[in-house]
Amino acid sequence: MVSEAPPFWWRKPDWRAWGLSPFSFLYGRIAGHRMVNGKRASVPVPVICVGNFTVGGAGKTPTALALAQAAKAKGMKPGFLSRGYGGSLDVTTVVDPEHHHATAVGDEPLLLAREALTVIARRRAEGAERLVREGADLIIMDDGFQSAQLAIDYALVVIDAGRGIGNGHLVPGGPVRAPLRTQLLYASALLKVGDGNAADRIVRLAARAGKPFFAASVKVRGQEDLRGRNVLAFAGIADPGKFFRTVETLGANIAIRRTFGDHEHPGEDEVADILDIAAREGLQIVTTSKDYVRLIGHHGRADELLERCRVIEIDMVFDDPQAPKLIIDRAIATARERRLREGRTGKSG
Repeated sequence: MVSEAPPFWWRKPDWRAWGLSPFSFLYGRIAGHRMVNGKRASVPVPVICVGNFTVGGAGKTPTALALAQAAKAKGMKPGFLSRGYGGSLDVTTVVDPEHHHATAVGDEPLLLAREALTVIARRRAEGAERLVREGADLIIMDDGFQSAQLAIDYALVVIDAGRGIGNGHLVPGGPVRAPLRTQLLYASALLKVGDGNAADRIVRLAARAGKPFFAASVKVRGQEDLRGRNVLAFAGIADPGKFFRTVETLGANIAIRRTFGDHEHPGEDEVADILDIAAREGLQIVTTSKDYVRLIGHHGRADELLERCRVIEIDMVFDDPQAPKLIIDRAIATARERRLREGRTGKSG
């Protein structure tokens, strides 16, 4: 999977998108075939997948966290399943935020592990089985919608209202991960995040396919004292522009912006440069939660940067406060139906 989304993916289709169409067609055939024909393992607990139609961030991790919080409020023991993208470990592992670093398990699993039991696994079926053994009674997959490795009881597809599906082309001509018709077959519902009309087309397509949709927005925790302050903001996420806009909504003035690749660990020279510039210009340093956890255990002056930077933490807030509970309840009901079918046919995970 492509890790960096070129800017032309998010604009009206141009010669690059059309020129790559033969490769997009081939990619789509392979991705679609995998979704339809993949052998999906089954586990004895409900599985919710938080995914998206496209490459790049749309708010999957904060959505997964919101669902876990709702599950815990119901008295459940949720467990997160992640591939551990950006980490070096290639064995199924229970993430310990007090022991592991992002270089080993990835940044997103570290954030998830602060909320609930988290397992990283290259083979998702193996990771799901580990979560069940660890006592999870609900599995929440952070990504993996297109992987077709695990029987999913509820697939919540997150879409950014400001970016939508970009130019609508499949990888490598655009950000779409698999043919939309195929993806819609396996989606249970859409979650439109934020303001904007870029997602309206896909929401209409989903509605015609009988798929419900929810709405949500990202809310920042606190940070009122940043209003009027000059800051140096740095981010290594799929859409750093979204982070910078969030900082500006707090009333801060971004004097300097630094961007890194998605999941990229800044080098020692880059860390030192951020610190030196901020000190010289009198700037408050701000960053994302993912960038912050990537600095933990880093070399050089990373500890100094950890002390000096302010983390802009966010929550996913559903317009309908009951939506997370409804999603979980539907996943539980679907899982029950799945297990009954498997019992009748003699199929098991």
